[in-house]
Amino acid sequence: MMKKILFISGFLIAILSAQSNVATTAASFLEIGAGARSLAMGGAYVSVADDVSSLYWNPAGIVNVERPSTHVYYAPWLVETNFYHGGAVIPMGHLGTMGVTYTTVTMDEMDVRTINNPDGTGEKFSVSNIAMGLAYAKRLTDRFTFGFQTKFIQEKIWHMMAKGFAVDIGSLFVTPGGLRIGMSVSNFGGKLGMDGVNTAVTYDPDETIYGNNDRINAHLDAAKWPLPLLFRFGLTKDFTVAPGQKITIAADGIHPNNNVEYVNAGIEYNFNDLLFLRTGQSHLFMDKVDSGDKAEQGLSFGFGINYQIPRGPKFRVDFVQTEFGVFKNVKGYSINLSF
Repeated sequence: MMKKILFISGFLIAILSAQSNVATTAASFLEIGAGARSLAMGGAYVSVADDVSSLYWNPAGIVNVERPSTHVYYAPWLVETNFYHGGAVIPMGHLGTMGVTYTTVTMDEMDVRTINNPDGTGEKFSVSNIAMGLAYAKRLTDRFTFGFQTKFIQEKIWHMMAKGFAVDIGSLFVTPGGLRIGMSVSNFGGKLGMDGVNTAVTYDPDETIYGNNDRINAHLDAAKWPLPLLFRFGLTKDFTVAPGQKITIAADGIHPNNNVEYVNAGIEYNFNDLLFLRTGQSHLFMDKVDSGDKAEQGLSFGFGINYQIPRGPKFRVDFVQTEFGVFKNVKGYSINLSF
């Protein structure tokens, strides 16, 4: 058993080391957390991972979903954008667990403005980002779980588009004492670069020659940028404080390829599996003392209500509010259904 854990751990670390590169990344929307419960716990979720939103944080966690379930999350995001995340999980017994997910960030159409037409050309353009994934996870032993997800990613602005593929890999281990250990690597894949009709140009190979073909069709190659690779390692422990009352404490360490390392921490109070209160802090220890920079995302809190419909599905409604510094607060809402 220990050999399997060391192998998976080494594999994840090897992937991370091979892709270490502090630079600007593409598809930054992939770094937006999904799920009101997980975000209310400060994003400390890689080892909690026990519902459909695990598809984002740690695909291995979907094995903890015992019934066919769906999850939808919506957040009015920063600067008039909208973030949507949806997923579904189907347990297949000894064959493992399958999951699908869809994520998109959208905004309202805007006027096309040029230097010659600063008030607008009469045209409109839109911006959208999507990611679609297919996941599989399996419990290899009674304590160790492994999962992965393949994703299609697309960014689009007006006539230009960038698309590619990525993989998420995750694992979960439960110690004899009940401590849950989780690890995941998110967005391991190639680089993205914009392409479209706006990169088609005409080219004069030699402007000093008169009478040559000065309108040769050509194509501009836009720069390509890596995806936001994230390595997460987390610990979670449940504590029973009274009959029917439980407290869950979680902490994650995150190593991104486009920023400094930081820590997320959170806590959840569970009353009779009916009412949940949560709070957390993300991006701890991220402040750069030398430059005075400070992480905007910080304290979060939220709650959830769980209810079993007689002879029907079980549903949970969650809410989160997160501080975002100069951007004020961001709210999010989730609905989870288990059939």
